[in-house]
Amino acid sequence: MLNQLMPGLRLAALLTVLTGLIYPGVVTALCRAFFPGAANGSLITRDGAIIGSALLAQNFTRPEYFHPRPSAGNYDASASGGSNLGPTSQKLVDRIAAQRGQQATAGLIPADLLTTSASGLDPHISPASAQTQLARVASARGATPEAIAALVATFVEPRALGLLGEPRVNVLRLNLALDDRFPLRK
Repeated sequence: MLNQLMPGLRLAALLTVLTGLIYPGVVTALCRAFFPGAANGSLITRDGAIIGSALLAQNFTRPEYFHPRPSAGNYDASASGGSNLGPTSQKLVDRIAAQRGQQATAGLIPADLLTTSASGLDPHISPASAQTQLARVASARGATPEAIAALVATFVEPRALGLLGEPRVNVLRLNLALDDRFPLRK
């Protein structure tokens, strides 16, 4: 019986080392060599300090910043995930109503400013969502809406490969550019 069991155990050990250690190590090394920023979390630094990741939303609530999508996990990566609330859920209706009340804008509010993403950590908003926030940000920064709109336009990311997804704006990168281009007066 041991003669029949040993080849299976050796094969299991070999495959464990090959697929559990060698393959992930090679892939990680290749990613770090060819895509160092992405392989290390797309971290954004300022003055030598890490201030965030371009892949994760942060909660900006002050009027001089563009606000991200709402987060079901309160912008905590360990609580990532959607709320799983359906369209007939009163809790969802109440949350959207509260979010609508926080938006100081007249007219239609884009859905991505009222609803959470699937992960609750989406770092992007739609260009339409950025457009609805222009007046507030411009007023708080002492700039014209046209100047802020021109800056937003430079941060609109196109569809991936020209056809996947929708145009989007990374909120963290845009807000950092706002601080550089239109610093707050003290």
